[in-house]
Amino acid sequence: MSTPLPPDVPRPEYPRPQFVREAWLNLNGRWQFETDRGDSGLERGLRDRDLAGEIVVPFCPESELSGIGDTDFMEAVWYRRTVTVPAEWAGHDVLLHFGAVDHDATVWVNGTEVARHRGGFTPFTADLRGVAGPGDEAVIVVRARDSRHGPQARGKQATWYANTHCHYTRTTGIWQTVWLEPVPAAARLKRPRITPDLGSGSFHLDLPVTGNLPGHRVRAVLSDAGGEVVTASARADLDLCPRLVLTVPEDRLRTWSPADPHLYDLRLQLLDADGGVVDEAASYAGMRSVALRGKRVLLNGEPVFQRLVLDQGYYPDGLMTAPTDADLVRDIELGLRAGFNGARLHQKVFEERYLYHADRLGYLVWGEFGDWGCETGVRDDNQRPDASYVAQWLEALERDHSHPSIVGWCPLNETYQHLHDRITQLDDVTRAMFLATKQADPSRPVVDASGYAHRVAETDVYDSHCYEQDPEAFARTMAGLAEDRPYVNTGPDGRPWSLPYRGQPYFCSEFGGIWWDAEAAATAAGDETGSSWGYGERPRSVEEFLDRFTGLVDVLLDDPDMFGYCYTQLTDVFQERNGVYAFDRAEKFDTAVLRRVQQRPAASETEG
Repeated sequence: MSTPLPPDVPRPEYPRPQFVREAWLNLNGRWQFETDRGDSGLERGLRDRDLAGEIVVPFCPESELSGIGDTDFMEAVWYRRTVTVPAEWAGHDVLLHFGAVDHDATVWVNGTEVARHRGGFTPFTADLRGVAGPGDEAVIVVRARDSRHGPQARGKQATWYANTHCHYTRTTGIWQTVWLEPVPAAARLKRPRITPDLGSGSFHLDLPVTGNLPGHRVRAVLSDAGGEVVTASARADLDLCPRLVLTVPEDRLRTWSPADPHLYDLRLQLLDADGGVVDEAASYAGMRSVALRGKRVLLNGEPVFQRLVLDQGYYPDGLMTAPTDADLVRDIELGLRAGFNGARLHQKVFEERYLYHADRLGYLVWGEFGDWGCETGVRDDNQRPDASYVAQWLEALERDHSHPSIVGWCPLNETYQHLHDRITQLDDVTRAMFLATKQADPSRPVVDASGYAHRVAETDVYDSHCYEQDPEAFARTMAGLAEDRPYVNTGPDGRPWSLPYRGQPYFCSEFGGIWWDAEAAATAAGDETGSSWGYGERPRSVEEFLDRFTGLVDVLLDDPDMFGYCYTQLTDVFQERNGVYAFDRAEKFDTAVLRRVQQRPAASETEG
């Protein structure tokens, strides 16, 4: 039932690899497009007429790959495309999926509004029942609003014209795959939630359905290379979310880890009263556990030091969108080559296919939200994230819950506000996002806010960010953890941002950021003008860089109370030249040396 793609469709791969139905239609490619700088397009009739230009979806208009490359501000943009829904989908409803649209999207099909969505990082779906069905022509119109004014979860997107320091070119509008999918009309499967339970050797499977029809059942079949492992089924006519337990026989139990990223295949089915298949999808699952013991984070009951790298997921020609699926794979392979075993996916909810590749390659990741953008400039109440932050984060948790590569959640990053005797909006939203995460997924640790303003006393993990460049000074800064006096970020005046540390597992979740720009270093005067940027004084040679890198890493590897670290960063990003690879992914250093420095055993892996 799937429709063959023309050869020039960008990003042709299936966008939802953990819930795969056979039939679908990729809508990437050329769409009509028009910029609406004053957000007056609805009044001017843009919804109901052809648009003036063209764009290549799923690349944003600021990117080169979109065919536009306009980096000025856009209050709103419009898209239009006419498609014919495949006639062979007869008897099915049709869903229109958007992987991500930045930031506020409204979608019309054949003149009828079918969806509204706020948030630039998470997917949403429009049900086209009664609007367009199999064999029908569907005129799809999308308006995306993306104001630079006011609080908004933007991640690293600059709110001024030029890229500066660690703020980069904006992304407006569609930046992930758009696609159609036929689904059974009466009742169908919804996205499953797969939770491994290594203690019992089982997978717990929540398998929601859209409706409960008499005699319906759900069934799940778990398989490995040797064939079927276990099958489970349950009635689907009583509970809106049937639950199954798939207990793996001991002789077929194989854990997922960086050393052996084993994945089981999973077939999901909705059956009618006669046993006929109403709906089915393919998925997969990894059996692994994450636990906390004292100051350690354990994987499958053992300490695995988390040698993480900060990955911001930007590309010179695609911005937040990887040019190809192979580029997602390459970034993971580059991290592994340099000796990292995982990444903080920083200030961005990454494309789900990145997580799929992390699952199959054995790459540990922390899922994060792109929360930057809530600064108000009001003294002592300077950050005001709103309810949309919580809503978007819940959408990200729902999408990504079942990926075994995710070993922790980070809903906020570097929120900063003086700790005083008033409860602020930042306090409310930090607590809401922490509790929402724990309710949605009690199986993984959560850090309430990475680095700066820890406002939740019971946060599972505590951390800090420290860009001290001198290894000896860095060692002194980090020395207090053994006495439960770890380094804690404070305001420039020394006033506290965070509630006190209470003995949780602790890691330095941003360090390094060593500024190395070979082109600038080769000039007589260097580059101190702002076109190249990093932390601290730039090393004068590659050898000096490697000495500093080794010294900083050694401090954290040698601390028996440190469960991991996150080095800044995987690649240069525009003017920020502190990656271990260049922005185009070219090597800047001998990665064998970086790998050797990091791969020696950490104290927390060998002591106690």
